[in-house]
Amino acid sequence: MISTSDLEQLAEIELQKEEEEEEEKHGNSAGYPLTPSSDNAWQDMTHPYYDVARHGILQVTGDDKYGRKLIIFSSCCMPPSHQLNHHRLLEYLKYTLDQYVESDYTVVYFHYGLRSINKPSLRWLRDAYREFDRKYKKNLKTLYVVHPTNFIRVIWNIFKPLISHKFGKKLTYVNYLAELREHLNYDQLIIPPAVLRHDEELRAAQKGGPPPPVKVPPPRPPLPTQQFGVSLQYIREKNNDALIPPVMCQTVSYLKQQGLETEGIFRRSARVQLIKDIQKLYNLGKPVSFEQYSDVHVPAVILKTFLRELPEPLLTFTLYDQIQEITKVESILRVSRCKRIVESLPEHNFIVVKYLVCFLNMVSQQSISNKMSSSNLACVFGVNLAWPPQGTVSLSALTPLNIFTELLVEHYHTIFSSRCPPQQVLP
Repeated sequence: MISTSDLEQLAEIELQKEEEEEEEKHGNSAGYPLTPSSDNAWQDMTHPYYDVARHGILQVTGDDKYGRKLIIFSSCCMPPSHQLNHHRLLEYLKYTLDQYVESDYTVVYFHYGLRSINKPSLRWLRDAYREFDRKYKKNLKTLYVVHPTNFIRVIWNIFKPLISHKFGKKLTYVNYLAELREHLNYDQLIIPPAVLRHDEELRAAQKGGPPPPVKVPPPRPPLPTQQFGVSLQYIREKNNDALIPPVMCQTVSYLKQQGLETEGIFRRSARVQLIKDIQKLYNLGKPVSFEQYSDVHVPAVILKTFLRELPEPLLTFTLYDQIQEITKVESILRVSRCKRIVESLPEHNFIVVKYLVCFLNMVSQQSISNKMSSSNLACVFGVNLAWPPQGTVSLSALTPLNIFTELLVEHYHTIFSSRCPPQQVLP
């Protein structure tokens, strides 16, 4: 049986081999950490972990296809160890995860770019695993390890005695980025350029030539009954001029009756295939009855999925920058600023947003039972109400987005009372 010390030595050897192979391909510079893409997301020097966050190692990019918060760790963004306090890195990881671990979440780990010069010690890895107790592990649904190498497999063997069988089942190796498309909203992933290049090289090596383009099926014209992935206007035109989309109407109605007091409502995911099947029913214009599933988390996930798959967010692309500016407004003036922003929405969007936020306000009123305060609801719904026209919501953009959404929910009556369109619908 190989001892732990032998395995640790083997891990070092494997990492050195990988570095030598990189140097042969790219020259001596390959031995150093690869700089992340230029990003102004971390110009906020008031962030409590600015010294770590500025490197872009960690990103939160909304939700995966199943409604789980998606957290990305990129090794290639880690600077040399003498430039990064790894104890602070661990604290920053916990600080970030603490905002999301009460809900189901997914982690994507981009391994490419880990080098001798920037890798944490094995002792640090052990300490990190112990620090991330059951609170962090319970709701982690999947850990995707992208571009695994022999080093990763040796590390796994070192940690095997510490890792439970249940946690081990959450690990998924991903050899090529294209494999992520099945599970994640691939176009929303924040993937460092170095990782993209490495993936192309791996595919080229596999084929013995230049990498083929990743095949993405051409978009199909939507069905007349389509509900997911089409605009509010399209849904309205195909549903007898109904202002509130049927998916929203049905999920909100069911949750209002059955889910207001459910602890952790909107924080849990549901069975992946079940969600896909229900989406298919909706898109084919077939009836959906949530009573048959006996699980209030199913309509909750369907509602979040519907919002997330709109071609343009409910709060529109136009207002995204104004929403991001909310943190620059004095606290005492934020509600009135929020009110002005919302009142500038097109009428149809305003009606739908008011309908949704009215319901979320009802949910927050039952927070003693369901544990979903306006702040908790904002963490879940913020990224599903607004996102930028290009790219995804960066980690630094989440704070103003969540603050804005919390204001909407908590001050619903103040923000929405002045504008009452004739066709207004409330839950």
